[in-house]
Amino acid sequence: MAVSCRQILGLVSAIIGVLGTIVICFLPLWKVSDFISADIATTYVIFEGLWVNCILLTTDEMECKEYDSTLTLPQDLQDAKVLIVFAIIIQFFGIVLASGVLFLIAASLVFLPVHWTTHAIVSDMFNPDLADDQRRHLGASLFIGWVSAGLLCLGGALLCCSFFYRNETECDVKSAHTNTKQQRSSRQRSTRNKKKVS
Repeated sequence: MAVSCRQILGLVSAIIGVLGTIVICFLPLWKVSDFISADIATTYVIFEGLWVNCILLTTDEMECKEYDSTLTLPQDLQDAKVLIVFAIIIQFFGIVLASGVLFLIAASLVFLPVHWTTHAIVSDMFNPDLADDQRRHLGASLFIGWVSAGLLCLGGALLCCSFFYRNETECDVKSAHTNTKQQRSSRQRSTRNKKKVS
């Protein structure tokens, strides 16, 4: 019973992590930057994702455009694009096979690009050589990515634990069954010996 509950909890946690990974893959909120002109007449917000970047104008209109090439992306987002796609593929096989190991691998593939992008943004924030309009802020995708990586790690660990615990239980049952057989056979032998003596 404990094993099945652990398996269900692990699978649910991992599936939520998978959904979070899919969200951050397509949500253009990895990096956010604000632009305010000197006369404050022109202000807009730029959202950068793995596939598109969007501009939110002062009129609350949003315009999104796909990148012309992956090479136009910053290096951290180029790496993130590849790793997140691989993570989603591995997560799919993790769900099909209910494999804790695959979810742990996927968790690391989500964690790495989220960490790299966060590090790049924070480094730029404290870089005195950059102008204010070149600085980026942490987008919602990064926070969702941290949570998704944690849930994938938790789900993978629970599935691995339930697998090892189930094998250990099966070994205990087999050894107990073997011991019972041995005890029965020893009792039968002792009974036969007593009959022979009498």
